[in-house]
Order: sequence, then C-alpha cells, then structure tokens
Amino acid sequence: MKHLFLILISLFAVSFSASAKDGDALKSLPVQDGGRIKPYDSFSREMLEIVYGKSKFEGRAATEIVLTWMLSPQAWHDKKIFEVRNHEVLTALNLPKEQRYFSGEELFAGDRFTLLRQELQSKRETKEKLNPYFQALQRLENQYFVFQEIASGRMLKVLPPKEGDTWLSIADLEPAFQEKFMNITKSFVINIGNVAKGESTEQSAKDLDKSVLDFQDAARAQNPALYNVDSRIKAEVHYNNFHPFRWAYIFYFLAFIGLLLVWTLRKESLMKGVWVLMALGFILHTYGFGLRMYIMERAPVSNMYETVVWVSWGTIVFAAILELIYKFRLILVAGTLVAAFGLVIADFAPAVLDPSLQPLEPVLRSNYWLTIHVMTITISYAAFFLAFGLGDIGLYYYLRGEQKHQEQIKGIVTGIYRAIQIGVAFLAPGIILGGIWADYSWGRFWGWDPKETWALIALLGYLAVLHARYAGMLKHFGMVVTSIVAFSLVIMAWYGVNFVLGAGLHSYGFGAGGVEYVSAFVAAHILLVIYVSVIRSGKRKLSS
Repeated sequence: MKHLFLILISLFAVSFSASAKDGDALKSLPVQDGGRIKPYDSFSREMLEIVYGKSKFEGRAATEIVLTWMLSPQAWHDKKIFEVRNHEVLTALNLPKEQRYFSGEELFAGDRFTLLRQELQSKRETKEKLNPYFQALQRLENQYFVFQEIASGRMLKVLPPKEGDTWLSIADLEPAFQEKFMNITKSFVINIGNVAKGESTEQSAKDLDKSVLDFQDAARAQNPALYNVDSRIKAEVHYNNFHPFRWAYIFYFLAFIGLLLVWTLRKESLMKGVWVLMALGFILHTYGFGLRMYIMERAPVSNMYETVVWVSWGTIVFAAILELIYKFRLILVAGTLVAAFGLVIADFAPAVLDPSLQPLEPVLRSNYWLTIHVMTITISYAAFFLAFGLGDIGLYYYLRGEQKHQEQIKGIVTGIYRAIQIGVAFLAPGIILGGIWADYSWGRFWGWDPKETWALIALLGYLAVLHARYAGMLKHFGMVVTSIVAFSLVIMAWYGVNFVLGAGLHSYGFGAGGVEYVSAFVAAHILLVIYVSVIRSGKRKLSS
C-alpha cells in the first residue's frame, strides 16, 4: 500500500515538474477562443484535433504545429494534415476512399470543394437535418476555415483590449505589440531549429520563455482586469499535461486484474491491494473533476464527454457501496470494468466525445439547475450501467452452468436489483427537476420533447423490471437479461436523442458520430442475450 501511494505522489510531482521546464511558457500564453480565455496549449490542441483528428502531428506537439501554420502556411500546402473519413465525401471529391489524410492542395485547390460547399449551404438554408454525408462535409469546411484563419493570424487572439471584451488577434495588434509577438516567433523558430538539428536548447528555450513573459507583462499592463487569469491558465495546462482520467482508468483496470487474481488464486489477502488501486483511481478521477470544475467554474456535466466521465465515476461509487453491504466481489468486478471502459471510450474517441473545456450554452447558464438536474439524471445512468455490467457477468455464468454457479448468479441478481433500484431513485426525481427547470427556461413543465420522452420511457422500463421482479414474474435469468436489454433505453435517452435523432429543445447537447459503433455494441449484446437464451433452453430440455 505504501508503495502505491508513493507512485501516486511521484505522478503528481512528475506532472508539476514537467509543466515547469524551460520552453513551456508558450503553453501558458492566454488566448481568447470559443467564448473563454484558455492557454495556448489548449487552443493549439483543439485546433489540431479539428484539422488532423489528433493532438500531435508526426510526434510533434500541437503548440509547435499550429504556430507554424501562421508563420509559414506555404510549407503546409503538401502536408497530409486534413483528416477525412467519410467515403461519400471522398467520392464526391474524386479522392481515394482507402486514404484518410490529405493535403490542402488535394482537397481545396480544385472547383469540387467550392461546389460541395454551395451544396452544403443550400442544405443549411432549408434548415433540414444534416445526414452523415453533410455532417462530414461541414467538418471539412470547418477544417478549411480553421487552417485559413490561423494562417492569416486572425484566429489567434492574444491581447485584451483597453475597452470592451473582445481580444485582439495577431493580425490586429498595434505595432508595439506586433514587435513583442515577433520576438516570440523569432525565439520559437530558433528553439525548434535547435531541436531539429539536435543542438542544445538550454539557452533558446530560456529566450523563448523570456519573450513570452515580456509579451504577457505588456498585455497585463494594458488591461489587468481581463488578464487576471494566471491561476486557471496554469491549472488547465497542468490538466492537459497530467491527464488524470487516463491515470484513473489505468488504476481501475489494475484493480480489475487484481480482482481476477483474487478470484482465480483464491487469495483474499490481495483484496487490500485491490481496494488501494480502486481508491487511487477514484482519487485521480475525482481530482480530474475538481480541476475541470475549478477551471470552468461549473459542474463538469455539460456535454457527452463529461457525462461519460461522470457516469464512470458513479459506477465506482455504487459498486463500492454495494460491495461493502453485500461483500460480493463480482459487483466490484463489474464496477471497475465498466468504469474503465467508459473512461477509455472517452479518451480514445475525441472526434465523437469532445474533451475540450467549453463554456455553458446560453440555455444552460444556471450552475444550480445544471448541478441538481443533469448530475441527478446522469448518475442514475451509472447505476443502470453497473446493472448492465453485472448482467454481462451473469450471462457468462449461465454459459458456464446454471446449476453449478447458483450462488454467483444469486449474488449477481441481487446486485442488479439493487443497482436498478438506485438508478430509479435518481432518475425519477431527475426527470421532475428537469421539468421544473424547463418551466423556468421554456415556460412549460412538460412538452414531450424527445429527450424528456426517452427519459420517461427509460424510467417506465426500469420500473416495469422492478415490478415484475417484485411480483415474481422475473426470475434470475429474466433479471440478467432485462438488465442488459433495458440499458438500450438509457443509451437511446443518453446518446441516441443527441447524436441520432438530433431533434428537440436540448440542442445544446447535440453531436454527431459513433452511430455505427454504438449500434454494433447494442446489437452484439442483443445477439449475446439470444445466444445464451437458446443455449440455456437447450440445456434445460436435455435435463428434463
């Protein structure tokens, strides 16, 4: 246990020391973008992810790549930096479908892109819902816009105005500030030149830091009130570097491995280590939430990425509580597995689950209602997710032998039943609180909006499961099956309404992408349920 805590302390120390090394001052340069002030580190990562789909290009940091777009845009004409995945768009542009990255010359030089943009604009003017082809086309248009605006110096806003709130871009700086920013670019070019030549960067990195700090001092002197963001900027750079949610799922996965060892080797003494690993993951998970809350001054549940991370946090909490009550290790197995799964999905699908820190949409500008409504609704999904994970483990035991593993199946069903009870206890008041918020925001309590309707369908579905169990209509196998099937209702209310239907008053949460993966996930589980049902039926006929 002592060694594990030392590992955690070392992680924090390494993270903080890494953020303080020479040459990193550029990361902390405040930039106005997307309705808030953020470090250049976040700005460059987000821009590179929009264009390239990743936060690094050929192993080089986004802070380097994005600045060179502005300093030398012609050097990027032939670089394959634009990511296009949609085959229909590639066909329309007469480009090979098997290729994923293209240069600006290949995509935008001919007339085809202009014609496609006109087609997209016509679609927008008719206010029709954009299908995946037009969504991909819209993304390509955004990639083109971002690159052009950064290259022109109009998108990088680094100086607060003397009056007003809109910061000045590089292209609009007064001569005195142009000169100071020029010093940054000169130092930057010398520094990356030394890196490319393999020469020492000790002095050039210090010169780069000095030129950045000189610019920041001058910018702060121009408008101290708007430039008073140092603590949050440093916290965000640390958050970007440390990536607490990645460390959290690593520890959850190690705890899951530990539980498998407890199970297979029958060594209860290993449980202390499992609890320590879970606790470390949970501390890091909570720490990440705390950082996002501090940086954005709001509850971190305003988009799909944040709710996935929040739901993963909830599964660990509920699994730990149920384990402490029932002393049934498979609940922890399910909890660590689904929590790690949720965080891995959030980490590896930035194109679908946008991890960037964004200000609240105007309709959500209420920390009070965001906290009590959205967090209550989505924490119910955590309990249903835990029941779903237990259902998967239950199917595994039914395949291995129903009679032989009666004790495990009984424990799993108890966990499923309690988890569904917890979920319903949160979902029902969450829906009512949402109605009250809707009355404040839209002037009516209930309007059969798709989000409201599917939340109600999910609640009624789980209530039906609990009633059927209470009345004796659902036996053990029925509870295992319904815990999996009913989770499809949560997926529809949580993901489907926002990313598939894309209709209703909850438009601030709409997104695109991942439909094929989510559909495959649901279909695979339905097929698994059918397969186990058929196998079980066959075994029962043979034994009767």
